[in-house]
Amino acid sequence: MARIDAMTGDEVAAEAMRQINPDVVAAYPITPQTEIVQNFSQFVADGRVKTEMVRVESEHSAMSACIGAEAAGARAMTATCANGLALMWEVLYIAASYRLPIVMPVVNRALSGPINIHCDHSDSMGARDSGWIQLYSENCQEVYDNIIQAVRIGEDKEVLLPVMVCFDGFIISHATERVKLLEDDAVKKFVGEFSIEHPLLDIEHPVTYGPLDLFDYYFEHKRQQIEAMEKVPAVIEKVGEEYARLSGRKYGLFESFNLESADLVIVAAGSATGTIKATIEELKNENIDNVGLLKIRAFRPFPYKQIKEILKDKNCIAVMDRSVSFGAMGGPIFLEIRSCLYDVDKKPQVVNYIYGLGGRELSMEHIKKVAVDLAKIKKAGKIENLVSYLGLRE
Repeated sequence: MARIDAMTGDEVAAEAMRQINPDVVAAYPITPQTEIVQNFSQFVADGRVKTEMVRVESEHSAMSACIGAEAAGARAMTATCANGLALMWEVLYIAASYRLPIVMPVVNRALSGPINIHCDHSDSMGARDSGWIQLYSENCQEVYDNIIQAVRIGEDKEVLLPVMVCFDGFIISHATERVKLLEDDAVKKFVGEFSIEHPLLDIEHPVTYGPLDLFDYYFEHKRQQIEAMEKVPAVIEKVGEEYARLSGRKYGLFESFNLESADLVIVAAGSATGTIKATIEELKNENIDNVGLLKIRAFRPFPYKQIKEILKDKNCIAVMDRSVSFGAMGGPIFLEIRSCLYDVDKKPQVVNYIYGLGGRELSMEHIKKVAVDLAKIKKAGKIENLVSYLGLRE
């Protein structure tokens, strides 16, 4: 039996962690992630988990402690965002390279400077090539479901990679929504017991983590990481199907909304996809029914083969990015979408919209403008502006 509650994104992230009951949580607070570790520390104090909570002096230390715990044979978790994620940058790569399936909620927040505590995706998108799996969440329900599934995805023996579960700061982290929660025993059974094949504390079978790895073997070890990441899409779908049988909620690599009959497509990730869905429904009421949404759930690995099949026959595509890739030809999601459509025989017209930086509001009127722009591109057969900026003051 599931129970229904009203919770914020941070509260439901902490609740998912409580039900997972990790062996170790190493924590350092940073707005707007603070309430995750604050709520979880209360669970520790109340004896509702068996977790060893390590209160560290920085986010770099938090990830370092998780690496040590996981390598020793413990299931470890932490949470962070923005400048905290940047501070642990060095050890993000180490966690992935050591093939340690740490799960970390990342509450998306703009990176300094100037100082800003509100949402955009510059933090997690900046870490997109660190070797971590990245799942993006639309709402509080998806935060809960993604964190639970992330444990199984990362710990799969074909994968063994760390996972970020990303959700928008304040927009989701501090917004209260109706959430369906599983029973504790159901979550416990779903995630199972953690076991690592070569724990550091097994003194009968000693191993080394993190040795010097020069040109003689480093390349081969990176190739192994690549192969592990290539296996992730199938594992995400397998875990999603199993989770659907448990919860009634099915998750895949992405979500399609009004996409089958649409020839104008908007691609986005995070909380903005809820606004886009509502706008598409409103456009239907105005007899405009040819606009669809492709919601990115798994950004790393990027499911380019599957997305190519979905988008190859569409006419015009608008990719919405809540972050900037400075000096590139557009935002991170745009670059991936355009690349995966490169060898399609009849290429769709693809444009990019940068939006919501530093927490700037995204309205339904903004989405309607995107739909109108796509219709104009379709009619003209050409693109005037490859990259545009929604809601930017002139």
